[in-house]
Amino acid sequence: MMGIRLLSGDHLAALLELEATAGSGMQPAALASALTAPDRKVLSAWQAADKQRTSQPIGYAIVAIGPFDAEIEAMGVRPDWRRQGVARWLMQAVIEEVTQADSERLLLDVRETNDPAIRLYQTFGFTFDGRRKGYYPAVGDTAGRRRVDALLMSRAMKD
Repeated sequence: MMGIRLLSGDHLAALLELEATAGSGMQPAALASALTAPDRKVLSAWQAADKQRTSQPIGYAIVAIGPFDAEIEAMGVRPDWRRQGVARWLMQAVIEEVTQADSERLLLDVRETNDPAIRLYQTFGFTFDGRRKGYYPAVGDTAGRRRVDALLMSRAMKD
């Protein structure tokens, strides 16, 4: 069973551990700041506790909520939980938060090579707005490889 929680500064250690496995690219200082910033919401998907294990975070999303636009700053899911609907649950929770905040538009950027994420965003009504050339550094064992473009996407929150 899975649930969604809004995280606070008390959850920093769990969030840092989750990011270490999810690898979304967020730095520890940025994660700590997001947990205490008044204009940020950090949502986490949690695996419910059972007799064999305690409750643990399996994915997270950070959304910045401004007066007109909101922006997904990061989303990460533990590798052993990918392709099991966790990102979909997180996206639904983000959209609920942004709707409650009365934002007009939800923005995000995504690596051009992240096809699963792009497809997910499109199923939630996001469309392409542009591209940032060479925005993301090469990942992993890719020394000497070129940087990766960011695709800019958005979704209107109001008709």
